[in-house]
Amino acid sequence: MTTRRQMLKSAVLGGGASVIAATVMGSLGPEAAFAAPAPQADPGAPDPNFAEGRIRSINGNTLLVLGSNLVFHRIRVVDGTSLWKLGPVGFDQAMPGDGLYARGVRMPDGMLAAEAVWLNIVNIKGHIRNISSETVHLDHNGQEILCHVVAGKSVAVRSDAPPTGDLSLLSVGQHVQILGAWRPDTNEVDIASVFSPH
Repeated sequence: MTTRRQMLKSAVLGGGASVIAATVMGSLGPEAAFAAPAPQADPGAPDPNFAEGRIRSINGNTLLVLGSNLVFHRIRVVDGTSLWKLGPVGFDQAMPGDGLYARGVRMPDGMLAAEAVWLNIVNIKGHIRNISSETVHLDHNGQEILCHVVAGKSVAVRSDAPPTGDLSLLSVGQHVQILGAWRPDTNEVDIASVFSPH
């Protein structure tokens, strides 16, 4: 049976061959972004099949990304790549300046053929300082993060109830974890999910 990695590699080497849609192949949702087991790298060495940084430019289906360690990465997005930016999105939603994490298959020329790309994803914990129908002010280690409720997308997830779009169940002082999309160069986040213990 052909694996997802083999299909991605053949799509890149084939120069545009079509691959099965990411949803059919079991795309990685944001909650599983870093839960998937990574291929083994030598101890202390960076994972060759992972890249992070900010998009500097986009040329066709290739992203030029400057990593936080000042190393450039070329990341190829193919038909089977799953992209996330507050939810599943198309490649046209990737913009210069976006931060990203990408996992995939490293090609012989050094390019990363992406299995999954998470654009501007953040996963932060803190206490609610203030809340309204449109925003949650989060105290994250003494720093205020302004979290925006996005109609039709933001949900609250409690341990004892199914996910709901009704965030009025949250309260000031409550400890929460927020998964969302960072608004580049700000302290603001669009909320995908707010997780609370009760």
